[in-house]
Order: sequence, then structure tokens, then C-alpha cells
Amino acid sequence: MNFTQVENLQQLPEKVVKRDGRMQDFQPSKITEAINKSFSKSKEGNYTDSLILSQKVLKAISRKMGLQEINTPTIDEIQDIVEDILLESKFTKSAKEYISYRRRRDDIRESGGKFIKDLSDIVKSKDTENANINGDTAMGKMLQAGSVAAKRLCEISLKKEHIQAHKDGYIHIHDMNFLPFGTKTCLQIPLVKLFKKGFNTGHGFIRPPKDVKTASALVCIIMQANQNEQHGGQSVKALDSDLAPYVEKTQLKYINLLKELDFDIAKLEEKAWELTEKDVDQAMQGIVYNLNTMQSRAGAQVPFTSINFGLDTTRAGRMISKYLLLNFEKGLGKGETPMFPNLIFSMAKGVNKDPEDPNYDLRRLSHRVSCKRLFPNYSNQDSTFNKPFYRREKDPQVVGYMGCRTRVMSNVCGDEVTDGRGNLSFTSINLPRVAIEADGDLETFFHLLKERFMLVRNQLLERYEIQKNKKVKEFPFLLGQKLYHNSDHLGPEDTIEDAIKNGTLSIGFIGLAETLVALTGEHHGESDEAHSLGVKIVSTLDSWCKSESQKYTLNFSLLATPAEGLSSRFVELDRKRFGVIKGVTDKQWYTNSFHIPVEYNISAYKKIEKESVYNQYTPAGHINYVELENAPKGNLDAFEQLVNAAFDNDCGYFSVNFPVDQCMGENCSYIGIIDEQGCPKCKSKKVRRIRRVTGYLGIYEESYESGEKSSFFNNGKYNEAKNRVAHLNNFNK
Repeated sequence: MNFTQVENLQQLPEKVVKRDGRMQDFQPSKITEAINKSFSKSKEGNYTDSLILSQKVLKAISRKMGLQEINTPTIDEIQDIVEDILLESKFTKSAKEYISYRRRRDDIRESGGKFIKDLSDIVKSKDTENANINGDTAMGKMLQAGSVAAKRLCEISLKKEHIQAHKDGYIHIHDMNFLPFGTKTCLQIPLVKLFKKGFNTGHGFIRPPKDVKTASALVCIIMQANQNEQHGGQSVKALDSDLAPYVEKTQLKYINLLKELDFDIAKLEEKAWELTEKDVDQAMQGIVYNLNTMQSRAGAQVPFTSINFGLDTTRAGRMISKYLLLNFEKGLGKGETPMFPNLIFSMAKGVNKDPEDPNYDLRRLSHRVSCKRLFPNYSNQDSTFNKPFYRREKDPQVVGYMGCRTRVMSNVCGDEVTDGRGNLSFTSINLPRVAIEADGDLETFFHLLKERFMLVRNQLLERYEIQKNKKVKEFPFLLGQKLYHNSDHLGPEDTIEDAIKNGTLSIGFIGLAETLVALTGEHHGESDEAHSLGVKIVSTLDSWCKSESQKYTLNFSLLATPAEGLSSRFVELDRKRFGVIKGVTDKQWYTNSFHIPVEYNISAYKKIEKESVYNQYTPAGHINYVELENAPKGNLDAFEQLVNAAFDNDCGYFSVNFPVDQCMGENCSYIGIIDEQGCPKCKSKKVRRIRRVTGYLGIYEESYESGEKSSFFNNGKYNEAKNRVAHLNNFNK
């Protein structure tokens, strides 16, 4: 059809204005093509219908130009006319397809513009969303750029309601930049399995180790290799037991060597142990140094690593625990506190809890190290929710935790084991917003909470669909080397659902304290009434998770969210929406998970008692803290009493916080409290401060001379750390 000869067309444009302002020749055939594409999608109409509707569009354009409503039309003006003509026609499905396609294209264009701006911002600025990722380095910025691209991909490919709920701050999809690639969050690494069979990191096969130094080096290599295929942390559930056989192999090697040298047979065995002990010392030093220096993810961070230990009572296992602690206590080359691994001392009655237990001396040593270096943290194998796994008659399991708090045990899909399992992904609910919207009405609150819960459930299911349909070959170490539970039968082209269904889909929450203030006027540290309501809220979420697990045969599990960047993001959005609400939006952060606000004065023992109740309802992960005003060196008995108090109150995972400051002055490495007056040793006013952030350690540096602050913390976490109050003062006295 020759459009210039169409009846009644008085005037058609020669040019159109593109979205970027440039002029382009007007091509009527493109209108026909666009309408015909909508027919192809809807299965309505044919090419002749497209031509007829195109004629109507051209008539409308001509009429508007004749009336001088438009001069040189824009692309958007033409598309508006096409929409109107389609909506007036009998082809309603095609109209919807055209409108939907147009909106998708608009989203892509808008996303592209924002993408370029975000890339520019990354080059100019510093990322502080995660306190253990260096956003200043070239590789760090490269990873951030990739992260921005992935987030844009999510925005145009995932369900709108999920992306919008995330943008608006109703929920937070954690690690969304990894979502399109189907990566998993974390894993308890099955060291014994890998050591027994050997493994391949991609450039050749590594044979099973034959001594403790080799095995220890491989621990670090395994963690580094696996970090590159996950977006969260790596953990080992029992390093002492896993490495004990290689301590014994080392001792046997020395026995055979000494025999060849005709060493005194009466002293031979002890001499072999003496030589072995030196090797273990070096091996554990290697683990501490390597896990603080080996880079992953293109060099922007070291692997997020955790090591559980302390339950092996054999001579070999005890040796691993002892020298791991001693080398962590020594610190790095200039005495710096190691950021990794996150040490977790597993405690159990009859093993190391009481003075008569065989590993009680290791417990005391671990307390000494904690009093200087913040780590180890402490896991309670005898809590009501861990004991059924640790003490069970058949195949008892050490319940391993991961640094920031993650715990994986129950399994509706298969074996309830620790090794080879982890969290797949997690999404958090903005709990304070639910309370603000409820305006004090509990019935409304729980109704809205259920809506948000179901929204998060659906979002996790959408993400799981992406994860489960990935192939083994996309994760050549994690799945290719059979680290994941129940992956042994999978080949490179197989999808990975059979394995990863054993992981957890976690629903998290933040700001229980602010939620209770919004609902009752007080938080759970201030009143028993608020505390009871807090328990009801968290236990209800837990029961909903268990119900959905049975419904879908997937491991939905409630998580006490380790919020870092999220702690400030939610409150900023809520303050913008609702204004400043006393006790709710009047700070720069929301309180982590079920914790009592860091700035609230409460005794250590009362805090332990209040918070421990929530552990049983957060099986996907939890941690309790108390804050001290200074390092409790020299007072191990009092420190032990705190740990005992936590475990006596059924806490599953516990730690103690205190300031760790190190002088940055030349030739000075003083460690202690450093205030505005400067280092008490050399008077330097340059300070490196270490504080715990969501379970891991983070650093910020200050110079009181220049007023500068260099920090891997975001502003919310920085201010939260600065406002913490001690729950037990004068600890050394």
C-alpha cells in the first residue's frame, strides 16, 4: 500500500523526533511492522489488518498536524496514537501486547540510562555496602560495575512486584547482583570427602594429602576455589577432626624417619610427636595467614571463611585446636588482628564445658584468645534445638555455624547432615514498616506481616527456579567436584536441583526493636509486654516457614538477618515515607534482627536472657552479643561466666564485643583503647579500629589530626558501632 496516496491524508511528517532529540526520516512501514508484531504475539489479526490499522494511525497523525496539535511528532506521540487505535479496535489482546512491549522497552531504556550513571558513580566513589570488600581497588570497582549490570538485568527480567517491593523498601533481596547467575549463598565444606578422593580446581588434579601441612594448605585452596562460585561464606564444621588423621600421618612419617636414623626406641614416639607439633604449629600459622591474604573474586576480597573446632579429644585433634588458637592470638605480621577465619569454638557438656572435661583447657585458651582478638565465637551443641542432632544415636552431627550466623540442619528433602549444605538465598522483611503501617493495631499488623511473608516466599521460589535449572558445568568446583550434598550422581549437563534442594531458602527480618516501639511504645529490653509480643512475632514467622516447607517440600527457614548495608537502607526509606518517628526512624540504622538496641543500657545477663529466647525460632541463623567497654584480658573467669550464662539460657551461638584499636604510628603497634588524645605509647593520632559487623570483623581508620575517616563501613553501620554502649563496665576490675 502506498501510504502517501491514502484517501483523506492531508499532511504527513517528513521527520520524527527520536527520544535522544535527534531527527529521523518518518517511515510509515515501521508502524505496520509494530502492529503486526503485536498480532503475532496475541494470535489475532493478519498483515492486512495491520495495514488497515496503520492507515487509521496515519489519518490520526495527519489530522493532529492539520489542527496544529503536533508539528514534527515524537516517537512517543506516534506510539500513543498507535495505542489508542488498537484499544478502539476489536484486537484487545494485541493492544495489551503492544502496550506491554512498549513498557518493557521503556524500562530497558530507563535502566540503561541509570546504568551509565551508576557506572560513572562507581568510578568516582567508594563502595561501603560490605565491610570486607575493598571498593577502592580497580578489581573491586570492576566487580561493582558487574553488580550494577546484574541488578539492571534483574529489574527487566524478574517479576515486577518483587523488584518494586525491593526498590520501595518493603523487602530486601540480598545479593541481588548474583541472582541472574544462580549462585548460592554459603556452604559447609566436606573436607573429609575432598581429602579422601582428591579434587580438581580447574587446572589439574590434586592428590589426597599425606601430611598435616599439605592438608592445611589445601583447606585454604578449597575455600578460595569455592568462594569464586558462591556469593556468601565458606565454613568447616570440625577442622580439628578433619585434620587429625593427617597429624597422625605426619607423626608416623617422623617415626619411620627416626627409625632409619637409629633413634632411641624408648624416646622415639614422643620425639615424633614433638616434631609433629612443630609442623602443626606451622600449618595453623599458614591457615591464618593464607585466609587473610588469598584473594578471590578477581582480587577484591579474601574468602569469607569460618572454622568450627574444639570437640575432638584425641591428641592429634587437640593439637590442631591448640595451635589454631595460638596462631590466631599472635595475629599477623605486625600484630594485626586477623579478619579471617571466623573462629567458632564448639562447646558441649562432657567434652569442654566443665573443668573435669578433657578439652576444658582448650576452652580456657579460646577465652584468652577471644579476650584479645574478638574471635572465637561460641556455639552451643547442647541447646534444645542443636542437641537433637549432636546427641542423636544414629549418625550424630556437629552443628556447624558460619561467621555471620548461618545454621543449616533440618531437611525435608533428605538427610539432616551438616556437610555439603548451606543457604541458597535469603530475603528480608522490613518489619518496622509493617508496624508503622499497622498504626498500633495488632490484627492489622499480623495481616500485613502475612502478606509480606508470602511475597518473600514467592520471590524466593522465583529465585530458586533460576538456581535449580543451572547445570553442573556452570559450577565446576562446587558441583563438579561434588561438594554439595547428593551431587555425586550428577553429570556436567545435568541440572542441579537434586543437590541444592537440600539447602535452605531463608526469610529474614530486621528491626524487631523498632517494630515493638511502633506497636507498643517500648522495645523488648524495656518491658516484658513488648518482649512477649516480640516472641509471638518471631515464633509466628517461624511457624509459617515450617508450614511452607511441608507444602513445597523445600527448606524454608527463618533467619535473624545479618544486616549491613540494609540496616541504613530501610530506615532511610521509611524516614522519607513516614517522617521521623521517635524510637523508630530517628536513628541512621535499624537494629539487627531480634537484638536489643545497641545504645540501650541493659545488663549483660539481662540482655542474654531476653535475646536467647529468639534463637529457637530462627533455625536458619542467629547470634547473641554482649558489649564490653574494653578488652577483658586477664579476667577469664568473668568471660567464662558470660559464655555459661548464654548457654544456660539456651543460646545457640554467642560472642562478646569490645573495642580493638591499633596505633598506625610509625614503628608502633600498640593495641588497646585509643581515644582523642592519641596513642598512649607514641602519641600518634592515627588509629585503626576493629569492630564486629554482622558476625564478621570490619575496619575503619581515623586520624584525629586531619579529621579524616577511612572506612569499609557504610554510614549506618559506622554510626551504629560508634553508639554501642557497654553491658558490663570495668571488666578488668
